[in-house]
Amino acid sequence: MRDRIVAPESMRMTATAVRTAAARRRLGGGLAAVAGLAATAALLPAAWPRPARAQMAAAGQRVVTLGGTITEIVYALEAGDRLVGVDDSSLYPAAAKALPKVGYYRSFSVEGIASLRPNLILASDQSGPPAALERLKSLGIDLRILAAAPTLDALEARITGAAEALAAAPRGGALVASMRRDVAAATGQPHPARVLVLSSHTGRMLAAGSGTSADALLGLLGASNLGAAQAGFKPIAGEAVAALAPDVIITGPLSLGPGGLTAFRAQPGIAATPAARNGRIVVIDELLLLGFGPRVGEALRAIAAGLDGKAAAGGASRPASTS
Repeated sequence: MRDRIVAPESMRMTATAVRTAAARRRLGGGLAAVAGLAATAALLPAAWPRPARAQMAAAGQRVVTLGGTITEIVYALEAGDRLVGVDDSSLYPAAAKALPKVGYYRSFSVEGIASLRPNLILASDQSGPPAALERLKSLGIDLRILAAAPTLDALEARITGAAEALAAAPRGGALVASMRRDVAAATGQPHPARVLVLSSHTGRMLAAGSGTSADALLGLLGASNLGAAQAGFKPIAGEAVAALAPDVIITGPLSLGPGGLTAFRAQPGIAATPAARNGRIVVIDELLLLGFGPRVGEALRAIAAGLDGKAAAGGASRPASTS
């Protein structure tokens, strides 16, 4: 009589895990798929090496991001192929524009996210409303909330948190180190200019105040933000712009409108400033100016070039012109 071969306990556990996950997947529907993937990862034998478990979990990841900076980080970590949906602020890199949208991260659609069957959501801590976040949690999806503060420490925490969730810790460490080097190189020389950051792409003139990415970037460069007395972006009248008399005005391409730089510079209040008279209106890509992500070094170099008079209108690294 032949001896009966008995599979080791760990192999029987693994087979059970696979059968369980397969059964759940057959149930169909977005939530059943999410539950099946989570169960598969949870039932992998504890004896398996952690890297192997992480790779198995990452292989089946379906990720949704809420926040343009977080989307940039996912791509910088070379995990963009796991994204199945992003929020409306996710405009970089170009590949992100082709992904399904779930609404703006401050007012996203729970149903839209659930329909994409994600098993991981990486969300800015500014995402909301709170009731929508609670609904996501109730669906059993792995929800990671990442700090959105425009500081280098918070950016490092965002990168590290995303890398951990994506089982890409080594890449996260390398990205943080690269970011720190870029920032150090861009901030080696102070730029003590009096600067006003203006945005008008919504139809109203707004000035960047404290707590904004623009304010943080200027601070790292040693420049003075003339709007820092207020918090966030607040409406500002032309008379107030003229009274502040900025040496440099920074804005984005979307704020120029169809009239371009000439029309922007001629607006009441702006036209009376030293910045307008001396050709010191600098136009920088909004994604660099208003975000604080893995390209922070690039943003600092672009702003520094503008403060030095080396960058011009129409792009992140082209010089401003008054002609």
